[in-house]
Amino acid sequence: MDAKEVVLTAGGELFGARDLSAVDRWWSDDYRQHSNLAGSGREALRQAVAGLPEDFRYDGVRVLEDGDLVALHGTYYGFGPEPMVAFDLFRVDSDDRMAEHWDALTPVVERTASGRSQTDGPAAPSDLEKTEANRSLVTEFAEKVLKGADYSVLTDYISTETYHQHNPEAADGLDGFGAAAAKWAEQGKNLVYTTIHRVVAEGDFVLLLSEGDFGGPVAYWDLFRVADGKIVEHWDIVAPIPEQMPHTNGMF
Repeated sequence: MDAKEVVLTAGGELFGARDLSAVDRWWSDDYRQHSNLAGSGREALRQAVAGLPEDFRYDGVRVLEDGDLVALHGTYYGFGPEPMVAFDLFRVDSDDRMAEHWDALTPVVERTASGRSQTDGPAAPSDLEKTEANRSLVTEFAEKVLKGADYSVLTDYISTETYHQHNPEAADGLDGFGAAAAKWAEQGKNLVYTTIHRVVAEGDFVLLLSEGDFGGPVAYWDLFRVADGKIVEHWDIVAPIPEQMPHTNGMF
């Protein structure tokens, strides 16, 4: 099985069918957890799923596969009183078992600055032959602009004609991003990226998992869509890094 098939099959059996025996079939003995929602290991996962409410469900929108890594983008219902938009990242080992998991969740926002939802837009990866070119483009953008804060080269990477934004507080276009960044700065929240931890790419989609500061330590999850050599769409979650977690693995 390929990594994507493993993740979708395992998730369907455990979270969809609520078959707790799926943990033994699909998760590795040394399963490593980075989420703030559960402890590490298979038993902690089993207990977390057993405690979910009956109306819990996941509505998936995007699935990206990059070697042994599989990224999911969708919405959870039942984790709390309100729906939560989420990125999940899984590493699948050579035995077709789930070996590692990272995630970030944020509440669904009904009214956004762009009028777009936090998950709508193109879903299936395209331009698969351009995966490595798009990975290189977004990685260079991350190093120069996000981490290096050199905004003079912004238009070398982001389209000035089409830039669809899904961050709840930013309108479409570079002007929309600039206005949101100015508003955040007034609140003492500057976009500071210190480390790019992972770059996951398939076709026209590239997902970054980064570490930085946004009025406090955060994990940045940024999903970009690339067309004709420029970034044309962006989805994200900014997740605060808690002082304490239910394991010692950290968020990255």
